[in-house]
Amino acid sequence: MIIFDNVTKKYRGMSAPALDRVSFTVDAGAICGVVGLSGAGKSTLIRCMTGLERVDAGSISIGGVNVSGLRGAQLRTAQRNLGVVFQHFNLLSQRTALQNVMFPLEIAGVAHGEACDRARELLDIVGLSDKVNSYPSKMSGGQQQRVGIARALATNPKVLLCDEFTSALDPINSKSILELIKSLNADLGVTVLIVTHQLSIAQQSCDRLIVIDEGQIVENGPAQTVLASPKSRILRAMVTTLTWS
Repeated sequence: MIIFDNVTKKYRGMSAPALDRVSFTVDAGAICGVVGLSGAGKSTLIRCMTGLERVDAGSISIGGVNVSGLRGAQLRTAQRNLGVVFQHFNLLSQRTALQNVMFPLEIAGVAHGEACDRARELLDIVGLSDKVNSYPSKMSGGQQQRVGIARALATNPKVLLCDEFTSALDPINSKSILELIKSLNADLGVTVLIVTHQLSIAQQSCDRLIVIDEGQIVENGPAQTVLASPKSRILRAMVTTLTWS
């Protein structure tokens, strides 16, 4: 379970907070979308959730652990419960697919043989058992993102945080990756938080939807309900754009 409890984050020189008393809960095993336009506060939410930024008020809990209150080794241990899938893949170009997936396990001190077995298992799960020894430059964007997903799952996280993870992909690969995420959610029970500016991505994959605008939560509820009757100005505009796209 993910719990944001009255989280506020301010940056020096800004007149308004990047996050303003943000509160929401994501149940364990759910696929939840956090949707907003550029500058809405999504990046700050991610940075606070991953421990890259300290909140000014409130708390963030992941799996019952208040990560906003941790530092140093305790924070690094807690971060293993959060796997992150990035927009631009962020694979190490000099490492094969297998070695990229092994990397977080090596950092965690897992024995080489065990890390290798785990990485092979995950590459098989994401459909890349034939790309074990391939380098990123020899793989398509969709294949690289599958490696990124396998790497994010390496430490058996409770939460998979997908940050604009289809933005660099074409529509066919985007659909394939979304189907993979839904399959992983069903098979592994991992909680998924999809952070995106693309309402269509959330519509296709999420059972819950949270809309953020100017650092505040303006919509929060079951995805079908929220999309069927948008109450906020920003979501009404996004739904209209989606309808005409």
